Amino acid sequence: MTPRTRPGTAVLAAVLLTTAAGCAVADRAPERPGDGPAQSRSPQRPAAPGGASAPAPFTLVASGDVLPHDSIIRQAAADAGGDGYDFRPMLSGVKPVVSRADLAICHMETVYGEPGGPYTGYPAFKSPPEVAAALKETGYDSCSTASNHTLDDGAAGLRRTLDALDKAGVRHAGSARSADEAARPALLKAGRATVAQLAYTYDTNGYPLPEGQPWAVNLIDPEKIVSDARDARKAGADVVVVSIHWGTEWQSAPDEKQLSLGRALTASRTGDRPDIDLIIGTHAHVPQAYEKVNGTWIVYGMGDQIAGDMINYEGAYDRRGNMGTLGRFTFAPPTSPGRRWEVTKAEFVPQFFDTARGRVVNLNEAIRAGQAQYTEPRDAIRSVVLDRGAARDGLTMGE
Repeated sequence: MTPRTRPGTAVLAAVLLTTAAGCAVADRAPERPGDGPAQSRSPQRPAAPGGASAPAPFTLVASGDVLPHDSIIRQAAADAGGDGYDFRPMLSGVKPVVSRADLAICHMETVYGEPGGPYTGYPAFKSPPEVAAALKETGYDSCSTASNHTLDDGAAGLRRTLDALDKAGVRHAGSARSADEAARPALLKAGRATVAQLAYTYDTNGYPLPEGQPWAVNLIDPEKIVSDARDARKAGADVVVVSIHWGTEWQSAPDEKQLSLGRALTASRTGDRPDIDLIIGTHAHVPQAYEKVNGTWIVYGMGDQIAGDMINYEGAYDRRGNMGTLGRFTFAPPTSPGRRWEVTKAEFVPQFFDTARGRVVNLNEAIRAGQAQYTEPRDAIRSVVLDRGAARDGLTMGE
């Protein structure tokens, strides 16, 4: 079916991003288009003269879509040995990278069903709430929850998802249970730095916002994003990260709407510093380029972190739908008051969800261990990630 435009969104038509069927998997054919601060892990520098400790650099890791299709749910049941669902083994391959970061951000694309089920994959997802505990165990501190699937089970599904993330100790941004919650940015700690995560989506597959809850899901609106970023600064954020669900599914190159919105957001400034310090993109289901625009890093598309065998528009399995990256950015404190925290090191770690094994694979680590079958996807990811010249601005492939 063609996604419907909700009342009140027409004014955003120029910036809302196109959708298409990319959440389908091999075990289900495509049916419609679309598919309190965290505890810091950062060590402190020695005390500065006078007894105050100086801010230290911190690392931020971000990853792509967690998309539990039917086959993923079955794998989690098998990994639990017949007692519920265990998603921790799937993510164990990237835990060393995620858990070592001072702050780690994921994208929870789907909503959770009732404890005990029933659970469903594409096209209207209801995932086991045990996903939240696995994300926490892997080392994630916060997740974006604004996607085209946020309203797959209405307001009840949204509420269950945020309740489960809260119970697991994972913060969230992009959807809300109340107007007050929607108005507060997710403020996260990374050493002595305060990081705000904001999140937005292009649409919700035509599902209307719940009656009387216009704040339930953040939709892409450039003016609102900038306003929210400035409000986050006023609330104490040293670094503002925008997670954004955008782009054209199955397209490795960022589309013109991504490029133009990225330029506009990174150009916005207040005083001597930009309003936004990092943009993390999801939704395309394939890796897309990293690029430094107006001095700010944009990841146009992280790719999928967890997904079943992905089916493209031609109805064929497309291996790219199981490729992704972990972005790792090292932020250093300002050199003078009123300046920004600068990214002094930018890295990508290529990853692949091996559906035959039911595991996320750190490709560099696997290749070093002699698993040569992963060389081709690693090289394909690297080619796409560097396609817009990010290497010239210092992006490297990390371990």
